[in-house]
Amino acid sequence: MLRRIQAWPWIHTAYDIALAALVVGATSRYGEEYDQLIGWGMALALLFRRRRPLTVMGVVSGLALVQYVLAEYPDPMLATAPAAYDAALLIAMVSVVTHSRAMWHTYAAGAVVLLGVTVESGVGLPGARNAEGDAADLVAYAGLCAALWLTAMVLRTRRLYAAGLEERAATAEREREHLVRLAAAEERAEIARELHDVVAHSLAVMILQADGAGYVLRSDPDRAGTALKAIGDTGRDALADMHRIVRVLRGGRASGQGEEPDTGAGRVRVSLDDLETVAERARAAGLKVALEVEGERGGLSTADELTVLRVVQESLTNVLRHAGPGAEVTITLRFDEDLVLIGVVDDGAGKLAGSGSAADRAGGGNGLIGMRERLEVSGGSFTAGPRLGTGWQVAAELPVRTT
Repeated sequence: MLRRIQAWPWIHTAYDIALAALVVGATSRYGEEYDQLIGWGMALALLFRRRRPLTVMGVVSGLALVQYVLAEYPDPMLATAPAAYDAALLIAMVSVVTHSRAMWHTYAAGAVVLLGVTVESGVGLPGARNAEGDAADLVAYAGLCAALWLTAMVLRTRRLYAAGLEERAATAEREREHLVRLAAAEERAEIARELHDVVAHSLAVMILQADGAGYVLRSDPDRAGTALKAIGDTGRDALADMHRIVRVLRGGRASGQGEEPDTGAGRVRVSLDDLETVAERARAAGLKVALEVEGERGGLSTADELTVLRVVQESLTNVLRHAGPGAEVTITLRFDEDLVLIGVVDDGAGKLAGSGSAADRAGGGNGLIGMRERLEVSGGSFTAGPRLGTGWQVAAELPVRTT
């Protein structure tokens, strides 16, 4: 309701004009010229009561003081009572209380009005025009002013409370949008790592197998057939992984078309059970792979199993790219009670034409970055670098998060 009213500012303008018209109407009952000037001046000032409440209060108070000094009414009833257009002073007080930012303004406005009522009544003030005034009038006027002041304070409190609620709602909305953007960025980074792992590893294996098959196609058809079969198996697995990732990317749109959205549980279709398959494909590509596993892996969550597998897979991809066929690789996995230690060490003895140096290997591609990001997301650590002599080593630690 408050927002709907705020959306129509003309209502506030019409309300202020109506209050000014009431003050002008109250002024019309007085025949003195200065009454007309003072009443119209008060009415004009009230039109700005929302934007400059304290200034309007000062102007109206000054005009009321001038009216009190100049007032000489022939009618005793008028002489002992405030002028009707002095109601503008009460309206200005309410405006200060409800619209002023500083709290001391509200108390100052109430004090000015109370002082004006006391001076006008003349009770207890020697030399005042109405020194013989009735104390009951003073109590009545003061009570009316106090009631208006308290009502304005309630309105001020309600307005500030509503504004606070709106601000908190706006802040919560901004935070929600920020979290959504962060989640989307994290999701994109995760999908990018997954795409890199699938494409880079699969293509590296397929390229080396294709080169090997071409070399031995005539001299050793059986080895060529084995290499071609490995290419087909690797390609099919890579295609299945690509389909899975595409389903993740299209999950939101598919769910809007009546299909079942791809849930987080359905994204991970590989685990440590595929370690031997990854090692076997690397062997088929020409690497000499030794896989050593120590301890039980029963405490690992599914996501952490995928992380371990991808680190090993990407490490083997780097060996294929930079060390080439013929390199010896030792994969060591040690499962402790609360930690998984991953080690991948190669001797760099492969004979890959055009293979880069250790410096090229350290700075090339997104593989090392992706492995580090995977482990840091899970609270682990990652290091990679050349060994003493020849070769390369990868060392990683991953905390165990039980499912």
